[in-house]
Amino acid sequence: MELINISEPSLLIRTSRLFQEGMSDNELYEITRGVWKIGSDREKAEYAFCVANGVVQEIYLIQKWQPAGTTPYVTRAQKDANTKGKWEGRWEFIGKIAPDLIRSKYIKRSVTHYFNKGSANPINYVNVKQATGRRLG
Repeated sequence: MELINISEPSLLIRTSRLFQEGMSDNELYEITRGVWKIGSDREKAEYAFCVANGVVQEIYLIQKWQPAGTTPYVTRAQKDANTKGKWEGRWEFIGKIAPDLIRSKYIKRSVTHYFNKGSANPINYVNVKQATGRRLG
């Protein structure tokens, strides 16, 4: 599988625990957009990559971040619901599918080299720390 080098300020979000082949577009979006313990550098990321089994499944243009649970989830399993403050201190993004130019560069390609072996953190920042801010789309 082809390894890619990402040039845009992005978040790689590993969704393997919730990902299933054949998920609808809305299901993919909902497992990618939240709910995450994530630092303030999230604001510098332009894109969120849905990654499952080391492969980019979809890419979203991040429009804004908000506290998790602010926007209802339609397709997430009940066990993921915000019960008893489970999502307190966590974040979710609102976004849309990235432009085709971005998607065609990365979807169905490997990003395994961006994750340290044995790392449990589901989120990896790529080109974010040095970014100065996001373009809104």
